[in-house]
Amino acid sequence: MSRPTLALRPQTHVRQVRVAAPLPAAASRPLSTEFTDVPALLIGGGPVHLTDELQSRRLIMAATHEPSLPPLAVCSINLDHVHHFARAGDDFGEGAPVRWLNLIDGAPIARQAHRMTGVSYPRLAGSDVIPGILNDVATAGLAVGVLGGSAEVSRALRDRLATGWPGLRFAGHWTPPREDLADRERCDAMAAEMKAGGVDVLLVCLGKPRQERWIASYGPQTGASVLLAFGAVVDFLAGRVSRAPRWVSRAGVEWMWRLMLEPRRLAHRYLVEGPPAYMAVRRSHSSPRGHEPTTR
Repeated sequence: MSRPTLALRPQTHVRQVRVAAPLPAAASRPLSTEFTDVPALLIGGGPVHLTDELQSRRLIMAATHEPSLPPLAVCSINLDHVHHFARAGDDFGEGAPVRWLNLIDGAPIARQAHRMTGVSYPRLAGSDVIPGILNDVATAGLAVGVLGGSAEVSRALRDRLATGWPGLRFAGHWTPPREDLADRERCDAMAAEMKAGGVDVLLVCLGKPRQERWIASYGPQTGASVLLAFGAVVDFLAGRVSRAPRWVSRAGVEWMWRLMLEPRRLAHRYLVEGPPAYMAVRRSHSSPRGHEPTTR
């Protein structure tokens, strides 16, 4: 059976912020972001990297020390992602000078990875991993910028970053209207502002599929070494949105919780778009490098 290459291609209600421990000294050493040690599966038609939080944080920090390489973009793979990209064969910018690290997010993705490998891999939602990432970035004295969310949360966002991660440099919060995001000249100008502001790590919180497409089109122009496509994390950090209780998330039914809270906004995503994406995930058969599929 053929195995997918590890060459990376361009491709929320949240819990209270918990402060994660910084990377141990050994883990903070540079780790090649060529991903030669990170196996990948093709799930739902797109690549998913089999990693844990510690390794993903090491890869992210390594990217901040490798300015000669294209920027590292990180996104969370769930059924919504499969619907917008993998299932539709949309790579949102093939050939763009961005390397993608695709983290397991949704419970169906995690369960399918376990079916295919016999190994349980952790779910790495952006809202779960962002505290640890910010710890590492603050320790290194790097600058973080945020794209997305509303101007109303800017003050709360700045205050939360300042109190939670004192070593962090805040480079700015960009909250363009939707029409600006569809305008190339305005996006070029915004990316130039980010570069001038010295952004090292950019949180792109525009929602799927807009955030991944923006990164593929404009990410390299921002000057950021790392771009995190983390959806509602901006509202999570600003304290505007809270996530489902942990027991709901562990049970793999967080989507039901969200649907109950926002039925008008999310009904089409979960009840119309979700089932075909779920079937595409279940039809996945490829095995990652270093793993053979198990029979179940």
